[in-house]
Amino acid sequence: MGFLQSALPYVQIVLAVLIMGAVLLQRTGASLGGAFGADNFSSGFHTRRGLEKTLFTATIVLGVLFTLSALGALGLSAFGA
Repeated sequence: MGFLQSALPYVQIVLAVLIMGAVLLQRTGASLGGAFGADNFSSGFHTRRGLEKTLFTATIVLGVLFTLSALGALGLSAFGA
């Protein structure tokens, strides 16, 4: 357990950086016209395909892994392992 407890903060840092990168790489649905009240419905609704879908799924998986690692860190610190 000592190795896991010492490696977990580094795992969380790597996961956090990967999540930030994945979120920043995703395309936003709003253009500049949406900020000023223009009709922006056509750009807001689309089907994710290819790399965009893979990046979206990877972001969800990374978020779940980060959450599990945070809960694991809480569990390890609570039980004093």
